[in-house]
Amino acid sequence: MNDERCLIQAGVSLAPQTSYKVGGSAEWYVAPRNWDELAASFEWYLKQDLPLTLLGAGSNLLISDRGIAGLTISTRNLRGYEFDPETGLLTAEGGEAIAKLAWKAAKRGLKGLEWAVGIPGTVGGGVVMNAGAHQQCMADILVSATVLSPDGTIEELKPEDLAYAYRTSNLQGDNRLVVKATMQLEPGFSKQEISAISQQNWTQRKTTQPYHLPSCGSVFRNPQPRAAGWLIEQLGLKGYKIGDAQIAQRHANFILNCGAAKAVDVFNLIRYAQEKVEAHWSVTLEPEVRLIGEF
Repeated sequence: MNDERCLIQAGVSLAPQTSYKVGGSAEWYVAPRNWDELAASFEWYLKQDLPLTLLGAGSNLLISDRGIAGLTISTRNLRGYEFDPETGLLTAEGGEAIAKLAWKAAKRGLKGLEWAVGIPGTVGGGVVMNAGAHQQCMADILVSATVLSPDGTIEELKPEDLAYAYRTSNLQGDNRLVVKATMQLEPGFSKQEISAISQQNWTQRKTTQPYHLPSCGSVFRNPQPRAAGWLIEQLGLKGYKIGDAQIAQRHANFILNCGAAKAVDVFNLIRYAQEKVEAHWSVTLEPEVRLIGEF
């Protein structure tokens, strides 16, 4: 359906847009290139009696093989960023890759984003899920987030408005879209020093986590005091497969697509790990991965 300000397509496969490389199609799909097209997409949505799904980099979700009903709005084309070398402020569009910004900040001698060099998602997704690594997270550096509601309302939210907790915020499961975020980094550091820390973080992630096959990153939030991967590993589940989905040998909190997995294989493996951990440890593993659609 063609609006002069946006192109809404029917039946678009979403598997190529997710890090798992699985899942069905969007009933309706649009990837706005600017705020005007985004507004037009929301206008079209408001005239329909349809559900709405917001899609970023597709790195922290599992889409059902049956696909997604209604309209899927992808932010992958909403990109742009600006560094202020004097104040250390970084302002970025919601669809900008957070890992790319982390490397660019390092090259400018700006401290505070080194933890994100291995994060495969977008700025918007990072704000929504309070992305983090290496004992740091988005809540530590966020100044404000510009959020667009489906009815066209734009809000400027502070971290205290987001109810931040470990890997979550009150924007999860919400149809408000993070279109821009401002982060406070620390200026005045050596480019070599920050780049070295960033490289060290990236090397650590690459050597301890499986990046050679499609995955969503960590599947479960870490319960305290033990990590989810440790609980799963102690049960001898590393390498366990359902279909072509496998609990990774390198890190048991990763589930891999070994080539021909279906979303249902990944889903069933998630449930299997939860059941085994619950039965043995009396611990309920809470998924960090977002499940979309019917399973």
